[in-house]
Amino acid sequence: MSSIRPLHDRVVIQRLEEERTSPGGIVIPETAAEKPMKGKVIAVGNGKMLDNGERRPVEVSAGDQVLFGKYSGTEVKIDGEDYLVMREDDIMAVFQ
Repeated sequence: MSSIRPLHDRVVIQRLEEERTSPGGIVIPETAAEKPMKGKVIAVGNGKMLDNGERRPVEVSAGDQVLFGKYSGTEVKIDGEDYLVMREDDIMAVFQ
């Protein structure tokens, strides 16, 4: 990926592919599968600027695997790859 630095409290996320087989062994076609809500953080901004002029750092870092809302973020294509750009507030959890 080309170098990209999101601004403020935004993060760039690459979706992680979900398994496309149901528990019963049926293969789910890509057109019928839901978009995954799990992704890998690719880049993070410097943090949110607070009213008092201080900057609150972003709690996630590049490489973290995160869980986000189904309709969170804005889809972008960079160097032929699909990514999501979203605010840190849209991230619900970090996988340990």
